[in-house]
Amino acid sequence: MIARQFHYITKQRSTILRNLISSKHVHQLLDESPYSNPTSLSAVNHSLPTFLRVNLPFDAFKKLKELLKSGRFDAIDEVTVALALKDSCGNSKQGTQFHKAFCIFEGLNNPDIVSWNTLLSGFQNSEEALNFVLRMNLNGVAFDAITCTTALSFCLDLEGFFLGLQLHTLVMKSGLDCEVFVGNALITMYSRWKRLGEAQRVFDEMQNRDLVSWNAMLSGYSQESSYGLEAIWVFIEMVRKGMKLDNVSFTGVVSSCSHQRNLDVGKQIHGLCIKRGYGTHVSVGNVLMSLYAKCELIEDAKLVFERMNERNVISWTTMISIDEKDAVCLFNEMRLDDVYPNDVTFVGLIHAITTRKLVEEGQMVHACCLKGNFLSESNVCNSLITMYAKFELVQDSIKVFEELECREIVSWNALISGYAQNGKCLEALRKFLSAVTECKPNEYTFGSVLNAIGSAEDISLKHGQQCHSHLLKVGFNTHPIVSNALLDMYAKRGNISESRKVFSEIPQRSQFAWTSIISAHARHGDYDSVMTSFKDMKGDGVKPDSITFLSVLTACGRNGMVDMGRQLFDSMLTEYQIEPSPEHYSCMVDLLGRAGRLKEAEKLMGCSPGGPGLSMLQSLLGACTIHGNVEMGERVADALMEMEPSESGPYVLMSNLYAEMGHWEKVAKLRKRMRQRGVRKEVGFSWVDVGDINSSLSLHGFSSGDKSHPQSEEICKMAECLGLEMKLLREKGRQEDMVIKA
Repeated sequence: MIARQFHYITKQRSTILRNLISSKHVHQLLDESPYSNPTSLSAVNHSLPTFLRVNLPFDAFKKLKELLKSGRFDAIDEVTVALALKDSCGNSKQGTQFHKAFCIFEGLNNPDIVSWNTLLSGFQNSEEALNFVLRMNLNGVAFDAITCTTALSFCLDLEGFFLGLQLHTLVMKSGLDCEVFVGNALITMYSRWKRLGEAQRVFDEMQNRDLVSWNAMLSGYSQESSYGLEAIWVFIEMVRKGMKLDNVSFTGVVSSCSHQRNLDVGKQIHGLCIKRGYGTHVSVGNVLMSLYAKCELIEDAKLVFERMNERNVISWTTMISIDEKDAVCLFNEMRLDDVYPNDVTFVGLIHAITTRKLVEEGQMVHACCLKGNFLSESNVCNSLITMYAKFELVQDSIKVFEELECREIVSWNALISGYAQNGKCLEALRKFLSAVTECKPNEYTFGSVLNAIGSAEDISLKHGQQCHSHLLKVGFNTHPIVSNALLDMYAKRGNISESRKVFSEIPQRSQFAWTSIISAHARHGDYDSVMTSFKDMKGDGVKPDSITFLSVLTACGRNGMVDMGRQLFDSMLTEYQIEPSPEHYSCMVDLLGRAGRLKEAEKLMGCSPGGPGLSMLQSLLGACTIHGNVEMGERVADALMEMEPSESGPYVLMSNLYAEMGHWEKVAKLRKRMRQRGVRKEVGFSWVDVGDINSSLSLHGFSSGDKSHPQSEEICKMAECLGLEMKLLREKGRQEDMVIKA
């Protein structure tokens, strides 16, 4: 059975083995061998093990070469060849020496299992190694425990895994399952392929288990986040059985605690690490840092880092990722410590720089990446694209993107998102249309473009609907990122019914989904729907966040629900431990101002963290205009004009307030002041969808009296006709009312 399987797999594989070495190279040493005095053969032969024991590179192979050149091949036994093969395969100059070892092997008439195994262990490429295993089988070599163990370590791809299953069958049939290291190799192979049930079965059936067996099982579970409890259980069993734990044991179990966010067990294991002398070990320290960082105990992670005897690139990278404030300093210390960064180091560093908006440092790191040849790493380039976009340096983002050798979908996503964040929504849509012609879009691609369409008033909603259709076809419509972006897009673009439909189809409604539908209702002034959704959100066990409260307070303000608004504002801190931000204070000022409680609004504004902000002052000035409070309006307008001297809003509002009160002289003074300061009132724009989705990506924008459209005359005539028709309808309605009253 196994022979047939091996034969089948052999047919499927390429003939790499044939090309490893030519017959000319195989016999080159033999052809060049001159005859010499055999008296020294015995001494040379016996010296081979000595050279291997003292680990002198090349010497064992060199001595074999001397034997070959002596011309007395009968003095070379299998042990001699095996020792020379071992030296060649184990040498640091792997490629050249392995080639020489292969030459030796091919020159043997009848190599024994030691020679076969020694050469097998020297392969670096798994496909070549497994081809050699198949050759062993076809040559009738009886596999021993070493053969199976070595072969199992090469079962890395799917085809190799199937071969591994056949090797497991052979192990069972030949009774090699009693060998501990064979069982360990099987556990490792099954764990690598996430077949943890089979790995556990092999473990359970082992007659004898050593530390490697336990560690192999523990590592298998710890590599899968959903098996964290099983990993912890294996570790507890190891402790109970009095196993001599090592760094591999501690690394595996701490990793599992990290996946599970199990801080209590993690701390106990940390204590055991210290007792057993592994508290400062580099690999154990790395996973402990990760555990504390995931559990948001940054200071504890720093302490672990500081106490480590040795720090490798993982240690420094982890520290840079979790300590954004000191990331740049840590990176400099890392280089002084002669630790060379990798691509993950730069990704963490760039993220920290982006978060803190350190433009100059970001450019310096970009230069380091260029110098260190890290711009060939896509994850580093993607981070740089995002960084420059956050710095509002979109042209630099484009430059990094255009210099990419291979543009994957993540790179496109970073650029699309960057355009959208910088208000270049039309460009974001154009890049999306380019991306789908080159790559297969994922959920993040659609999330980014839908956010762009939702934020842009001048892009036709038809493009959003087109994306929605595409999403339904590929099955992304229920993905949390996509469904939330769809909901938000329709809400922002005024299609509340479609927003409700998308919301009803979301299988698991996240905080973002609830907040989006509440914001949608608030934007449309539907107070009852806002409060109903807010109540349902809490009933669904989803905790509202600061954005949710902004939407609810806005809805209360627009509907004059002062008491409810005040109650919700107070509950933020008392019930939900959310510190109100200036935006929340602005909502409350607007709420009180609309209700005419201007003094209360002004007093609350003074309590805002950081003092009265622009948004609060604008809301209060608007309220003063509505309720005719000139004295307060002047105070607020002066403060606004000082903050934003070039903004026309305060001037216009105060001008309207003066006009309402009949203070025409003050109106004239204010307008003169505007002219002197060069303040101009911004022109209001409206947009209209002209129809054909293929003719233009954007809507047509126009302002009052605008005649820039090529069909402006026809548009004006149509507007005039509509106006006359509306006038006739009004007259007809009045006449009908008069008839009814009569």
